[in-house]
Amino acid sequence: MIDTERTAALKPEPIHVPDEVLDDLRRRLELTRWPDQTGNDDWYYGVNQDYLRALVEHWRTAYDWRAAEADLNRYEHFRVTIDGVPVHFMRKPGVGPNPTPLILTHGWPWTFWHWARVVDPLADPGAHGGDPAEAFDVIVPSFPGFGFSTPLPDRPDMNFWKVADLWHTLMTDVLGHDRYAAAGCDVGALVTGQLGHKYAAELHGIHIGSGLKLSLFNGDRAWDLSGGRPIPEGLPDDVRARLVAWEKRFAVHLAAHVLDSATLSYGLTDSPVGMLAWILQRWRSWSDNGGDIERVFTKDELLTHAMIYWVNNAIGTSIRTYANNNRYPWTPSHDRWPVVEAPTGITFVAHENPPGVTTAERVADFLAGDRAAWYNHVNLTAHDTGGHFIPWEIPDRWVDDLRRTFRGRR
Repeated sequence: MIDTERTAALKPEPIHVPDEVLDDLRRRLELTRWPDQTGNDDWYYGVNQDYLRALVEHWRTAYDWRAAEADLNRYEHFRVTIDGVPVHFMRKPGVGPNPTPLILTHGWPWTFWHWARVVDPLADPGAHGGDPAEAFDVIVPSFPGFGFSTPLPDRPDMNFWKVADLWHTLMTDVLGHDRYAAAGCDVGALVTGQLGHKYAAELHGIHIGSGLKLSLFNGDRAWDLSGGRPIPEGLPDDVRARLVAWEKRFAVHLAAHVLDSATLSYGLTDSPVGMLAWILQRWRSWSDNGGDIERVFTKDELLTHAMIYWVNNAIGTSIRTYANNNRYPWTPSHDRWPVVEAPTGITFVAHENPPGVTTAERVADFLAGDRAAWYNHVNLTAHDTGGHFIPWEIPDRWVDDLRRTFRGRR
């Protein structure tokens, strides 16, 4: 049920970045000092400089933030303060007989805009080949310390399970919903999982892009995906190669963000090119692009996401979230099993298949592992395409999966 009186009382605040912020960015781009770099045509050492130079030149001379801003402002934007934390959220009202409130949570290096391709079909299914009875009233917040949910001075300990408390307050106390649905990817899947753990009785269900344990960041070596264990002997060469590539894909940012986020943030905050390079490498290696990032993101799309970080001075507080997830470990709200009692749908994608596991085997592999017991899973789907940014890369499939999770559960 949507509390129309409460939502009507909120005043939309369209996004507008001051000219002086854009002027400062332009000067910084013009004064970029480039490192010497040879022998990196294959991106082995990280971001290829030729590609980055071309992208930065496009940023400096051709990219139009005001046009992007107008695109963002096709939707309603709101800013509220919850427990001293500034929270920005985008809203698309549902079009149907009884839209279900739905909150979508992003991760890093996502922005709220990574949900843009699924917002309209979720809110207005009748206009996109669906059933109006399955409409959602879509709420898309910026994670605290990310995007327009900044600055973050009063809650330096912000992490995923504390964000879940803010989201619950947003959906119930601020927006007035008795029950709601939730979905998320990346760290946003952990936020969503925590909602399904702590507030299951007030949720219709959840849909996530992975089935990770909520204790993922607990422990002394949370930054090490292998837990300090060596690669097993005797693996087939192809499986070993995929395992090394899989760990390499995530190892750098996890270690740096958990162990040294403040130190890293000085360079990324001062240099727009440095910030762009750091997140560009993740966008390229985590998406299912066959080695060509522009199969997934155009130059303008890459830069719009980067701008949402840059104009809000958000890169430092965004990466610190990882350290906070570890420094302030997740603790359960109850000891019942499954840990996440809310009905749960999960979308798996091929680019994130565990080494040695095919898409056809992905669901069975999950069910055979130690993570499945954490969730009250009701809808498990694996796709042979798609990467980490699921609702951006395969939006139609994500929407279908999510609708199926909530069908009959509203």
